[in-house]
Amino acid sequence: MGLRDRVRRLIQRPGTIDLAPMLATVADAGTREARVRGLSDAELTAAATALRDMRPADLAELCALGREAARRALGERPFDVQLLGMLGMLSGHVVEMATGEGKTLAGALAAAGYALRGKRVHVMSVNDYLARRDAQWMEPIYTLLGVSVGSVGQTSTPQERRLAYAADVAYAPVSEIGFDLLRDRLCTDVGDQVLPPPEVALIDEADSVLIDEARVPLVLAGATESYESDPAYAEMVRLLVPGVHYEVDDERRNVQLTSAGARAVEGTLGGVDLYDAEHVETLTGVNVALHAHVLLRKDVDYIIRDGKVRLINESRGRVALLQRWPDGLQAAVEAKEALAPSESGEILDSITVQSLVRGYPAVCGMTGTALAVAEQLREFYELEVAVIPPNVPCVREDAPDRLYATVADKEAALVEHIAATHADGRPILVGTLDIAESERLARRLERAGMSCVVLNAKNDAAEAAIIALAGTYGSITVSTQIAGRGTDIRLGGPAGRGGTDGAGDPHARVASLGGLYVIGTGRHHSSRLDDQLRGRAGRQGDPGGSVFFTSLEDDLIKQYAADEEPDAPSDVEGLISDANASWVVGHAQRVAEGVDLEIHRNTWRYSRLVELQRREVLAERDEILRGDAADGFLARQSPERHAELRAAVGKHTLEGAARQIVLYHLDRCWAEHLAYLADLREGIHLRSLARGLNPLDEFHREAVPAYKRLLGQARSRATESFGGLTATDGTLDLDGAGLQRASATWTYLVHDNPFGSMDERALKALVGMLRRRKGR
Repeated sequence: MGLRDRVRRLIQRPGTIDLAPMLATVADAGTREARVRGLSDAELTAAATALRDMRPADLAELCALGREAARRALGERPFDVQLLGMLGMLSGHVVEMATGEGKTLAGALAAAGYALRGKRVHVMSVNDYLARRDAQWMEPIYTLLGVSVGSVGQTSTPQERRLAYAADVAYAPVSEIGFDLLRDRLCTDVGDQVLPPPEVALIDEADSVLIDEARVPLVLAGATESYESDPAYAEMVRLLVPGVHYEVDDERRNVQLTSAGARAVEGTLGGVDLYDAEHVETLTGVNVALHAHVLLRKDVDYIIRDGKVRLINESRGRVALLQRWPDGLQAAVEAKEALAPSESGEILDSITVQSLVRGYPAVCGMTGTALAVAEQLREFYELEVAVIPPNVPCVREDAPDRLYATVADKEAALVEHIAATHADGRPILVGTLDIAESERLARRLERAGMSCVVLNAKNDAAEAAIIALAGTYGSITVSTQIAGRGTDIRLGGPAGRGGTDGAGDPHARVASLGGLYVIGTGRHHSSRLDDQLRGRAGRQGDPGGSVFFTSLEDDLIKQYAADEEPDAPSDVEGLISDANASWVVGHAQRVAEGVDLEIHRNTWRYSRLVELQRREVLAERDEILRGDAADGFLARQSPERHAELRAAVGKHTLEGAARQIVLYHLDRCWAEHLAYLADLREGIHLRSLARGLNPLDEFHREAVPAYKRLLGQARSRATESFGGLTATDGTLDLDGAGLQRASATWTYLVHDNPFGSMDERALKALVGMLRRRKGR
């Protein structure tokens, strides 16, 4: 350990977990390897099972047994660094392991370790494919260790989910676990629930799940009429002229009508006054249509597939299954694209990914880029980062960014650079920022006589096969954001080292050319995404290289450093060599990361109160669901009516009916409370700023009394419904008492408004104000 690491640990900087005790455990495991290798399969399973009763657990024995199980089941002997990763997770940390270092196996051994301690583990993945693949891939290891495993996906039935979650280790996308939790919260019979109480969450791609998607609400909705946006609004805004009828802010997060634009719209609508109180809904419809038309770009923010709008996950570059914008904006985009409106509905309950994860008593995870968000992991989850060294030192050569004056200059130079590199047969992986860019680059390469394979949200079903071939001789792969693709890129292709492609060892052939060459077509808003792209080259000590092409016209700079653009000279090809100019790119990225962090903090400040309220409601609901509290309450409120119905239908039937009545009204009042809080939060900023008050304080000032009324309202309504029950032939008519629940429910993730919530707009306005002051 170097002096810098010692100093960082002394001042308790994140990412400085002491690995010395774990290294000693791994060394101890090494001394047991020969003995464990001599065990039969049955003896190995028995030895692992014996660990369930051992307190404290013998971690060295666990490492030795896990290593041998992996060697037998997969033909892969885990490296010491993989055992370090396993121990880091068993210690409750997020471990940072570079791409290609074997995180999947380390995670499986850690999950088995928790299971052998008697804990039920949910391995949270980022999508169905990885959850299913990893569960099947690692199952032979679990079997040898006497640990059961299952997996859950979008198409899993309730019974399949129940069986998977009952296993010692269950692999599932984080969204599916969240949706199952929401559905369980509305069950009116304990037997219908699928999730056991949470114990351990082990999170793959932990930075993506815990930071990038932490504020994404998972929603359970009940059927209502479809929300339709007037197609006339979409056609109207299509005719407006930018700069004349509307203006877009520097960050492309907001757009608003100018006076001329307002007059044009009012004229089209027959001379109405848009800003008159009676036309508030019309103004809202026009503004939402304008946002959809100007700020949301097809093949960048969304694609059209199977006649539906499919959102693109910015941090993963693939279709965000089940994600949608809030109903009004979703409908406006559908109207813009002349598509049928999708279902909308009343939100019955919701939970953010952050709140879901914080519900687990023990949390750990793994990723290739944890250190960059170590402060946030500590702040929001009380998690520490353990940085695991690579098995073989990384020798990848990362070249400085190439900065150009314009996008046109950048793209021309990019194609020339690809052509020069491709001429030798060196495999190239090009990471683009969006679908439109990936397809534009592919066309330019085709015109230049170079064929390439494109991987983006439009063909993500083939991603594993495409990525697996990205390291073959002469290949050019163009891909949107590469994180979470879940497949290693081996030099020479899947055959890798020692294989043959008719020209000798394919690995050695590609290695002699410098290995995989990664080219980024621009910086992402987060440096972690850049690092994830770079990390695809140079795995396991292989040679490799990377370079990023950027321009002063890139969205990142225009949005976050527009006032910092340097007046730097460029050469005949548009290349800028000035050091100060290169600094601007990093500055813009840091500003973007700072803005995202503040938005995350602000969202968490609001959601903490809601989570406390939800926790109390759920505690009361669980008491009602699992006992006779509802029957006792209604008996005290209406003793005569209770006695009358109990002769009429019997004790058991009446208890069940009482439970249904109280649960129905508790759920209804909670859904109404959520709707109230959503409206309150959206409008609280303007009201607070006008009175010079703190918006968060004002939100709490109104949200707390509203919540205190919730339980009383639910009980009052339940008492009223109970009084209206009628008994016929020994049964009670609950539907006749007005207790019909939603005829259909469905789940989805709410994508943030791309032009920002009121929080984000206020923060952006502050940033803009500070920039203007600095400019003066």
